[in-house]
Amino acid sequence: MRITKKDVEHVALLSRLDLTEEEKEAYTKQLNSIIDYMNKINELDTEGVEPTAHVLPIYNVMREDEVGESLDREKVLENAPEKENGQFKVPRIV
Repeated sequence: MRITKKDVEHVALLSRLDLTEEEKEAYTKQLNSIIDYMNKINELDTEGVEPTAHVLPIYNVMREDEVGESLDREKVLENAPEKENGQFKVPRIV
């Protein structure tokens, strides 16, 4: 499958992009290069190779969620620049 300049123009139209002729040519060439590379990868013999998400046997290393001692609220808020109702007061962001 080859990407044509017309394909690039169609995607640009859908994306509301205003591309110059040079950009259209460049993107056509780049996309075809990517497709050529993917076709080359598809030529590899993967018979007997199990699908993997990662090449190393990595597992989640999360600890158990256990209730433990927490810091005293007043002690934590001692150095807060601003506090209100026992909580940190931060600037409104919206």
